[in-house]
Amino acid sequence: MATTDRQATTLALAHALSAAERGLAVIPLSRTKLPALRSPHRDDPLPSPCHGECGRLGHGVHDASSDPARIRELFAAAPWATGYGIACGLPPHHLVGVDLDVKTGADSSAALRELALRHLFTIPPTVVVVTPSGGRHLWLSGPPDVVVPNSAGRLAPGIDIRGAGGYLVGPGSRTAHGVYSAAPGTAHLPPAPVPRSLLRLLLPPPRAHDRLPGPSGGHGQGLVQFVLAAHEGQRNTRLFWAACRAYEDGIGPALVELLVEAAVETGLSEREARATLASAARLTGHRP
Repeated sequence: MATTDRQATTLALAHALSAAERGLAVIPLSRTKLPALRSPHRDDPLPSPCHGECGRLGHGVHDASSDPARIRELFAAAPWATGYGIACGLPPHHLVGVDLDVKTGADSSAALRELALRHLFTIPPTVVVVTPSGGRHLWLSGPPDVVVPNSAGRLAPGIDIRGAGGYLVGPGSRTAHGVYSAAPGTAHLPPAPVPRSLLRLLLPPPRAHDRLPGPSGGHGQGLVQFVLAAHEGQRNTRLFWAACRAYEDGIGPALVELLVEAAVETGLSEREARATLASAARLTGHRP
């Protein structure tokens, strides 16, 4: 058994280094699909907000790296690792994973096809990873200035999304239930861009008390206030959502400067704000 585990660890490291060559940041995983390294703060009396600032290993997806030396260090610290996780949301691919689960009993593939028909998008050729249970992970590439959150079953039963702060089990990983493998003919493909209509579905809807008046209710002032109310971690997402609504309502060009000012006031740089507005314009079919 020990020899088998060592072989699995060696293979996992080789696959992880290969993924890193494609610019993907990775971490070692155990047979349970969880990060192989335990948190260095597990015995702290209070929960720690540390994401690796302490300099020690064991911060889950925050340890992820595409540097070969760092990856070898991570696996050396976890000789029991039999797989690897690929961090989502990081440059250069800003990976978004669409997890089509089959364990829930729902037909997640049919649900995705129905969403595609209803919202007029198609999934382009991309990397597809087959899970031991027969599910599939679709790898997509998100815009660099939009934060796609993780979600479970929000799009439809059996469809989970792996976004910023999440990770996907990499092909070649061995778990307690079997091996993850790339679907034939997809391993060499780059992650395809997220279709525009699907991207809109992946972004969280505003909470009930954040719903905004249309342009007739203050000529977009509600959109500006929506951006101004953003807290750290949601500034780009709120700005992107507000900009999309503004362009869809035909008031995008008139609101650009007000939205930029609001975003800067929340802590974004002007450059970040304008890049997000340009992305929203492209997504809604307008010229930035």
